Amino acid sequence: MISFRTLLYNGNTRLYLALASKAYARNIQYRGSHLLHNFASAVFGYLYACIWIGLGRDHSLGEYGMIGMMQYITFTQASLWVSSFTTNGLGIPQSVRTGQISLDLMRPVHLFAHLAAKEAGQIAYQFLYKSIPVYLIMLLALGLMPAEGGRTLPLALLALTGSAYLSICIGYLIGISALWTTESSWLHWGNQAIMNLLAGFFIPLQWLPLWLQQIAWASPYPFMLYAPTQLYLGKGDPALLLGTLAWCTVLTLVCLLATHVMRRKVEVQGG
Repeated sequence: MISFRTLLYNGNTRLYLALASKAYARNIQYRGSHLLHNFASAVFGYLYACIWIGLGRDHSLGEYGMIGMMQYITFTQASLWVSSFTTNGLGIPQSVRTGQISLDLMRPVHLFAHLAAKEAGQIAYQFLYKSIPVYLIMLLALGLMPAEGGRTLPLALLALTGSAYLSICIGYLIGISALWTTESSWLHWGNQAIMNLLAGFFIPLQWLPLWLQQIAWASPYPFMLYAPTQLYLGKGDPALLLGTLAWCTVLTLVCLLATHVMRRKVEVQGG
């Protein structure tokens, strides 16, 4: 099975950058139409914040307080475009249906690196043209300033970079499942729902039942949204980045192994 070092240093670095650039350029042509997405996302986040504002009138909202919860919601809502809203299965289900997957596996580049590079370009676009605008709009709408005066943003963005990679890995594994099932979209949407709960989007993890917290921390989901948000709010230990790094390593190895199994599956089918 191909090693991680070979995956990175096999002379295809320029190709991966080109793939990411083309994915970015393809999306940027439609940035005008994507303004509607930003508006809808900002409105949803604002309404969600209003619910917590209403609750905060009668409850202390724990260690966050009303302002802290508004900051929490602002960052998580903007971060979804990086950590959650990725291409369904990285496009693999469509390739399986058309038979393109057999040609993709024959390319002189590893399938995982190929699709990860393309998705990275799209995520970069979504960060610049969706996450940042939504973040700024919500700050203005809610009358907020960046948490901790913006001092925690670099660390939070570093954690968010790791969460984007985790999202790519999970999307890739969901895509590969299309070789064993005729419909894998339910895994995509199921993953979205589970992430909203276990990553702390709906409610901070420490407010969940203890047994559900334990399940969450045994998965990569908290490192996809909750950990970056805690770092942004200045409430998280920088050691959370080690957890992100560990899950990135584990899921990379799982993706490489899954690709190896996938190759054998396609060959058995005569692809």
